[in-house]
Formats: sequence, structure tokens, C-alpha cells
Amino acid sequence: MPRLKGRVTLASVASTAGVSVATVSKVLNGRSDVSPVTRARVQEILQKHGYVGRRPDRVQRDTIELFYQGVLNAYSVEVIQGVVEAGQAAGVDVVLTTHPPHPPTSSSGRAARWIRELISADRRAAIGITSQLADADLAALARARLPLVVIDPANIPQPDVASVGSTNFAGGMAATQYLLSLGHRRIGYVGGQPTSSCNQARLSGFRSAMESVGADVPPEFIWLRDFLYDDGVEGAASMLDCQDRPSAIFAGSDEVALGVLEAARARGLRVPEDLSVVGFDDTQAARLASPPLTTVKQPLREMGAVALRTALQLAAGEKVDSHHVELATTLIVRGSAAPNQYQSVAAS
Repeated sequence: MPRLKGRVTLASVASTAGVSVATVSKVLNGRSDVSPVTRARVQEILQKHGYVGRRPDRVQRDTIELFYQGVLNAYSVEVIQGVVEAGQAAGVDVVLTTHPPHPPTSSSGRAARWIRELISADRRAAIGITSQLADADLAALARARLPLVVIDPANIPQPDVASVGSTNFAGGMAATQYLLSLGHRRIGYVGGQPTSSCNQARLSGFRSAMESVGADVPPEFIWLRDFLYDDGVEGAASMLDCQDRPSAIFAGSDEVALGVLEAARARGLRVPEDLSVVGFDDTQAARLASPPLTTVKQPLREMGAVALRTALQLAAGEKVDSHHVELATTLIVRGSAAPNQYQSVAAS
């Protein structure tokens, strides 16, 4: 059998085998309406000349858009890992962008362009992490019938927008109650943006626990900026420089808590001997901190997995049990909090 020259095509294989291109295509696709003799001859030629075509069993996989606003950190990496692992288990691909192609805006034109890009890329659904979408974005997604699930939404989720979070109020209360049980009464809170729904819930849990024992919370003991390291440094510095500083600080995230540790170190304060610190999230950073952080554990990977499964259900037109899912938080006790040694401590 002469060897085919140049690139091997269906036409050249068909010509060599003395059959039509359609017959070769049938053989490649496993069709039964080809005689055994013809099938064997075509397969022999295909194998001899190393023809590589599209695999007949290869099916295009569904793709989910996962977008995140802001700088990637330990928190977002955990959530992303949960989404990706759930996607692998479900046989779907996950495409990550660090922010929507057109950031949230009141411009319906930009929102429409963003949605068109998602549709042209054949996305089945979109998942946002700590995202704040404008009404124009939500309206465009609804018109396109492109399901959206938001993880830890930055703003209060609308009734018809699916969201996944954790029991932030209960977590904030548990963290504060633990500090109270250690004898602390002057406790500060350093958290995220005032408009952030998860921050509002954590702060409400903090206030509720403080009020339950009649502990006063001076205005200067509340610092709301963002869930970032620098905000922890700045917020804690403001409190620790007070004449009558707090003996403990509840940080709204582990990253903020690391900033609190740095502010304490810069002032010669020991943690937990001079200042107790409790974080929120239980990321790898909490376990690697010095001392290791006592923190409120959010099931971050599970939150990502639930969001992925919910997005697929919505894309398939299935009914979900709830549009708003909150997974349980758990207090993890490590080494950054200790019994209060002083009822009132002047700034050093």
C-alpha cells in the first residue's frame, strides 16, 4: 500500500481506500452502516498513515465564568479551589477572571457588553466572589437568562439573586463571646466596608454579644475600612494608641488579624499576653501566623462547591431549595487569645 504524501486528509484516505469521504467519516464516527470488509480497509489505512482527527467521543464541556473583584488573597484562593474542585467533579470547566470585563456600573451599555461577551463565550452561568453588581448588570443577566450565583456578596443580595455565604452573625457572636469568657470587656472590632453585608452581620454579632453582658463599645473601638492587611494595621494602631486601649480585638478577617498582630508588635505588645486577637475565615494564613490565630472558620471550599452546584442547577432549569444558603461557622481556638490580665491598660 503506497504511503500518502503530505497532510493526511479524509479525502486522501477515501481515495486510497476507493470509497467516499462520507464512508471514511462513518468509520471514524463508529457508524454501523459500513460493511466489515470496507471498515477494516479504511481503518488499516487510517492507522498506517497516522490520521488524527477529532475524537468521536469528545463532547464539548460546559463552562462556568468565575469572577472576583479585587486582589487575590488567601480567602479567595480557598473559595476558588472549592469551585474548581466541584467543577472537576461535575465535568465542567471553570474560567477565572479577576474582575468582570466591565466593572459594576450603572451604565446599561457596559453591562450589556459584558453579558454579550459571556454569551458569545458560551458560558452556562456566572459565579461572583465578594462582588457588588449594579442593577444594570443584574438586569442584563436576567434578560440573557444567564444564571448568577454570588459568594459572600458585598451588598445585600436581592431576593431573586442566588447567593452562598456563612453564618456571619453567629460567627461574630461566637468570637466575641469567647473573648468575653476570657474576661475581656474592652474589645475592639476591625472589619470591612460598612456597606458589606457579611461585615454588617459580623459587626452585629459582635455588638449583640457585647450588649448581652452590658459591655460598652466606644466609637473609637470600631474601625470599618476593608478586609485587608493594611486596614488591620491602621485600625489596630488607632485603637492601641488610645489612652485606655482595648485588651482584645476581633478582626473581621484573618488578613485583618495579621495586620493587628503587626500593629501590636510595632508597639511592643505581646500577643496574647498583652493583647488577645481573634480572626475570621480560618485560611492558611491563620495557621501560619505567629502565634497561630484563634479564628472563626468559614467553610470556604464548601461555599465554592455549593455555588458551583447551584449555578449548574439554575442553568439546567432546575429548582433550588433556597436562593440564599448560609453554611455554619465554627470557632477554632489556637494561641492568639488568652485570659485578660488587666481590667484597664494605659497605652504604653
